[in-house]
Amino acid sequence: VQLQASGGGLVQAGGSLRLSCAASGRTFSSYAMGWFRQAPGREREFVSVISRNGGITYISDSVKGRFTISRDNAKNTMYLQMNSLKPEDTAVYYCAATGRPLPTMLGGYDYWGPGTLVTVSS
Repeated sequence: VQLQASGGGLVQAGGSLRLSCAASGRTFSSYAMGWFRQAPGREREFVSVISRNGGITYISDSVKGRFTISRDNAKNTMYLQMNSLKPEDTAVYYCAATGRPLPTMLGGYDYWGPGTLVTVSS
C-alpha cells in the first residue's frame, strides 16, 4: 500500500489543522492505521492509531483531548484532526499502515508515507 500524508502547514498556537493520509494499492480496510510525528532533534513518536473498521482508537497522552483520529474506508483516507495546537506539536507527521492489531511502536508498522510538516508558532 502506498501512503501520502497532506494538510500540514504553519498555524498559530491555539489553532487547528486536519491532516489526511490517502492510501492506494491494496485494500485500505485491511490495515490498521497510525500517525507518528518527529520533532527536530527527537525520535519519531507515536501519536494515534485506529483499527481497520475505525471502531477502536488509541491516542498518546501528549495529545489526548486535542487530537482525534478517524478514517473513511470508502475514500481510502485517514485523518488527524488537531485542535488547540501548541508550539511543542511542531513536527513532521507521518502516517503508517500495519496488518497487526493496533501497534503503538514504530516497528509494528509495515508501510510508511512521506511526512507532512506542521509548524505551530507561539
